[in-house]
Amino acid sequence: MNKVVIWALGTLLLAAFSISAHQQKTSFSTVLFNPRTENIEIMHRFRVHDAEHAVKEIFGKDADILDSTETQEQFGDYVNKRFSLYDSSEQLLPLKMVGVEIDGKFLWVYQETTQPTKMENMSIRHNALRDLWPKQVNTINIEGKGKLQTLTFADSVELLTLSFDH
Repeated sequence: MNKVVIWALGTLLLAAFSISAHQQKTSFSTVLFNPRTENIEIMHRFRVHDAEHAVKEIFGKDADILDSTETQEQFGDYVNKRFSLYDSSEQLLPLKMVGVEIDGKFLWVYQETTQPTKMENMSIRHNALRDLWPKQVNTINIEGKGKLQTLTFADSVELLTLSFDH
């Protein structure tokens, strides 16, 4: 093969890889049982690229996740409505929005709630962006209450339950 054909094939492979990288819809969250504050602190990390596309679909073409604090707060409210924690009695824990910030390539959404006094298990729902993109995968690490546990929301999974060590 001549150099032009090899260069063209290489360019096509790189372009295909780049396109597929942008199509990986994932978020990572941490649910932290903080013994110092006695709160459950939630930190959601989304790719800014994904959030940019999402806000245009959700709030309209003028939505601007990078330069508009209003759009950032709207996105935080959107996440807050699609993320839920339930205690051992299957009661919804009231989550308070703490804030939203952009840090490099990531957009962070912060929430918190008071820890229930007794909690043997917890159920979690995390549907953020899954209503837009069926292939969206939301992964959550649960820390500070026994061993580290990880939950993954993909495909048709809507609610997952985990148990805590005593």
